[in-house]
Amino acid sequence: MTMSYEELDRVRVIERVIERRLTQREAARMLGLTSRQVRRLRRAYERDGPEGLASKHRGRPSNRRLASELRREALGTVRSRYEGFGPTLAHEKLTELHGLQLSVETLRRWMIEDGLWIPRACREPRIQQPRRRRPCRGELIQIDGCDHEWFEERALRCTLLGFVDDATSALMELLFCESESAFSYFTPMRSYLEQHGKPVALYSDKATVFRVNRKEPRGGTGVTQFSRALSSLHIEILCANTPAAKGRVERAHLTLQDRLVKELRLREISDVEAANAFAPEFIADYNRRFARTPRSEHDAHRPLQPSDDLARIFSWQETRLVSKSLTLNYKRVLYVLDPTDAARAARGKRVGIEEREDGSLSFWHSEHELLATAFPKEHGVRQGEVVESKRLSATLEFIKERQRERIEARVAKPSRPCGRPACCAPERRGGPLRVPPQRPDRDPLNWGNRTFLLRRKPDICTLGRQPRG
Repeated sequence: MTMSYEELDRVRVIERVIERRLTQREAARMLGLTSRQVRRLRRAYERDGPEGLASKHRGRPSNRRLASELRREALGTVRSRYEGFGPTLAHEKLTELHGLQLSVETLRRWMIEDGLWIPRACREPRIQQPRRRRPCRGELIQIDGCDHEWFEERALRCTLLGFVDDATSALMELLFCESESAFSYFTPMRSYLEQHGKPVALYSDKATVFRVNRKEPRGGTGVTQFSRALSSLHIEILCANTPAAKGRVERAHLTLQDRLVKELRLREISDVEAANAFAPEFIADYNRRFARTPRSEHDAHRPLQPSDDLARIFSWQETRLVSKSLTLNYKRVLYVLDPTDAARAARGKRVGIEEREDGSLSFWHSEHELLATAFPKEHGVRQGEVVESKRLSATLEFIKERQRERIEARVAKPSRPCGRPACCAPERRGGPLRVPPQRPDRDPLNWGNRTFLLRRKPDICTLGRQPRG
């Protein structure tokens, strides 16, 4: 018979008791039992041997088990009406619609034993079928960002944006930045277009920079700024459902985390600007070693057109409504338009706002640029503001910098005196602290920065007595 570790310990202790090497009181203290229970275990051992100390409930069904009729009814209902349902969802339906009272884990165990549910640990691993490379260079460009300790301990973590050609696995563009954002992708995308031309399509993950993940957006056009810029250039963007689908850029990042980190260490590069200056040299060496020859010699890149104004396309574009007083609000700042003919024609209409990476703004209405004057309000990060996980590091650095500036400004600014001469005004003027005169009938009391003189209580034993002489 199989015995537990606790029962095996009891066997060893009871054997020592029978051999008179241990008293019953000491055995009871070792096992956490009473002397009466030790005597009962000794009699069971002498009668049945070590098996007498094993639990008699082992192998028997529990007295609190659910009825077998309930199990047959629950599994029959799941098999007939809820095929393919998971244990949690099937339990909700059985409880709400059929009134069956049982726990989720009990139903899960029944479904596993009956073959209606396969636990995740027992499922076969998902097979990722390989996808053949695109035949032409520039037909599909995989893009992704990687947050890593690129400078090791010499500098803070940053993000590397990489562009990899699907046909050749060649690095097309690299850029170090603080985090993944629309403006972060605008810079390498513009550099890519100026060097190679317009690709057919980009392949990315489902980050909010590339795709609006909300099924029913509350506002806006349902298109991100990066997607809007690509659409203006007639470049499609496709989103992968799994990281393995864009495996070429994922594997490229693994190689970069090994080789690029060591190259930056050898060249003693510890900042983003120097790393971006070194990126073209590294790209050339990487492609010489790892790039492949495409199956087709055709280059699918298209040249830029004279009408493609990249400065305007790669800017943050939104629209705002102009009031009757020629004012509009953008990012908690009130802008007043100059009263020109184009501005008067825009009253009551929506005008386009283009914000560039340096923070400069331009206002447009019907291809006419409008001049405006700003009335700024307080800037910063609002309480409860939604921040994406990829921008959290940069946001925290911004917050710490603002807090440090406030503390330095508070320390540098002298405090205003309270106006009370006996408190702190002499100290703040640099003069000595005025000490109140000593009086024999008063007791001094210090409270904060002030000293009070309290009238001393007369001694009742000396009241009415007149001094002699």
